[in-house]
Amino acid sequence: MRRKRTLILTTVLAVAAAGTTWIALPASAAAPTASLRTVSDWGNGWQDEVTVSNTGAAGMTAWKVEFDLPSGAKIGSFWDAQMTVSGQHVTFANQGWNGTLAVGAKATFGFVGSGGRPTNCKINGLPCNGVVSPTTAVPTTTAATTTPTVKPTTVAPTTVAPTTSTPKADVPPASNLLPVTVTNKTGRSENVFLYLLGVNLATGKLGYVNAAGTFTAWTGGAATPVPAPDVSIPGPANGGSTTIKMPKGLSGRLYMSFGQKLDFRITTDGLVQPAPWAGGDPNHDILFDWSEFTLDAGGLFLNSSQVDMFAVPHIVSITNGAGTELSTGRLKSGGRQNVINTIKANADFAKSVITRADGTVLRVLAPGKAADAGLMSPTYLDSYINTAWNAYTGKNLTVVPFGDQPNNKFLGRTSGNVMNFTDTTGKTVASFTKPSTSNVWGCDGALGAPNDQVVGPIARTLCAALTRGTLGTLDTQPSGTAADFYKNNPADVYAKAVHENMVDGKAYAFAFDDVQNQESLVHDGDPRLATITMTPF
Repeated sequence: MRRKRTLILTTVLAVAAAGTTWIALPASAAAPTASLRTVSDWGNGWQDEVTVSNTGAAGMTAWKVEFDLPSGAKIGSFWDAQMTVSGQHVTFANQGWNGTLAVGAKATFGFVGSGGRPTNCKINGLPCNGVVSPTTAVPTTTAATTTPTVKPTTVAPTTVAPTTSTPKADVPPASNLLPVTVTNKTGRSENVFLYLLGVNLATGKLGYVNAAGTFTAWTGGAATPVPAPDVSIPGPANGGSTTIKMPKGLSGRLYMSFGQKLDFRITTDGLVQPAPWAGGDPNHDILFDWSEFTLDAGGLFLNSSQVDMFAVPHIVSITNGAGTELSTGRLKSGGRQNVINTIKANADFAKSVITRADGTVLRVLAPGKAADAGLMSPTYLDSYINTAWNAYTGKNLTVVPFGDQPNNKFLGRTSGNVMNFTDTTGKTVASFTKPSTSNVWGCDGALGAPNDQVVGPIARTLCAALTRGTLGTLDTQPSGTAADFYKNNPADVYAKAVHENMVDGKAYAFAFDDVQNQESLVHDGDPRLATITMTPF
C-alpha cells in the first residue's frame, strides 16, 4: 500500500525511523510521561507516534497532549485520540476507551502531518521539558510522487486482467540477474538513453546499475546538489532492442530519454531526479519517461506510471518460468494523441500539455504537478470535496479496504471538517480533516497513509474515491466499476483520459490507482525476462 504503505517505494522515497525521545514531567507532577517519535518521513510529510505512560503513583482517568505547529504546518489524519485545533495550537485528548491508565500502563496515538514539527509540548497542562524527537531525513532532495510496486490487497479487479500470452519455449534460466529487454517501436529517429537507478534493498543505499547488472552506490555528493556522473546506457534505435541486467534486491526506476541525456544531481544523502514540472529543471525540454519496479524475494513487480506525467507510451511485460508472458500498458491506436487532444480541449487542464519549441509534445502533466507549476487552479476540486465530505454528516460511509476480509470494515461520519471512523465495536480508530485539492492530487497531507493496517488502508480508499469522484454517491468504498468513475463535476479529466485510452483500461494515473486493481502493474514470483516496449507515437 503507498507513499504515497506496506510496500517498497521507488528510487527517491525512503522511510526513515527516528529514535525515541522520552519527555518526562517534573517530579512534582508524579503523573504521565510522553514519548514522541517519528515513525517515517517522506520529504513532504511525516508520521509521528506518541506514547503516554502512567509513571505516577496512582491511576489516571484522562490525558491530554498539546503542542504548537509552526506557520504553514498542519495535521492531516490521526488515530486513537481526539483532536482539536485552534490556529496553530493542536490538542490531542484520549478516546473514551484509552483514557484510564493504571500505574505502569500505556496508551499510544499517532498522526500524519506536513510542514514544520511540533514545539512547546505539554501533557495534562504541564511542560514536557523538551521538544519532539529529531527525524532522520529521507535520502533525496525532491519529493517526487511514486507509485506502488507491490501487489495491493484490495478488491478484485473490475477491468481486463493483464494480457497473458501462450508459453514460450526459449525461457531464460532463473538468475539473480534478470534480463530486461527494452524495445523501440516508436518510429522516432533520436538516440535513446537508458538509466537503471534504485535503492539496494539490502543496504538501503541509492545507486545505479550498469548494463551488466552491477550496482554502484552514489558517491561524491554535496550539500548543494552536484552533477551526477554519466551512468547512461545506450538504448535501442528505432526497430531495435537492448538487453540489460537487473540485479535482485533492487527497487527503482528505468528511465528512457530521447535525443538527449538526462541531468541527475547528487547530494550528501540522496539523488535529485528529473522533475520537469519544477521551475528551472534542466530536463524540462527533454522527451523522457520511466517504468518503476521492485525485484526481490517476492519476484518482479513492474509498472508503467502516469502518476506524475503521461509522456512515452510503453508496454511492460514479464515472462515467467513457465514461459507465460504477462503484459499491460498498451495504448489504443492513436491513444497518445487522443489523451493530448482531450486535455487540450478542457480549459481547466489545457495548459498541462507541455510542448517544446520544435512542436514536440513532451508530456501531459498530472493535475497535481500542473497545479504546482501554476498551470491549473489549486482549488479545482474544492467544491466537489466539500459536497462529498458533507454527504456523511447524516449517513455512514462504510470502508472495506481489503477484498479478502469483508468483515473488516470501518464506519465514517463527518463532524465539522473531520471525518471520524469507528470499527465494528464502535471504537474510534481514525480521523481525517477535510482534504484540499492538493491533498487529493497527491494522496498526502490530510490523506497521508501511514504504514499500518487501519489508518493507511482507510486513507488510500478515501483518496481513490475522491479522485475517481465516487465519494458521496457510493456509500461503500471501494465499490463500483470503472464505468462509475470520473462522473463527478469537476472531475479528474487527466486520469479518465489516460484510462480510457489503454487497451485493458489499466493505468497508474494517481498514487492509489491500485485500489480495485486499476493500475498498470504486472507481477510474477518467478520472473525470467522483463520487457519494456516503447510503442509508436
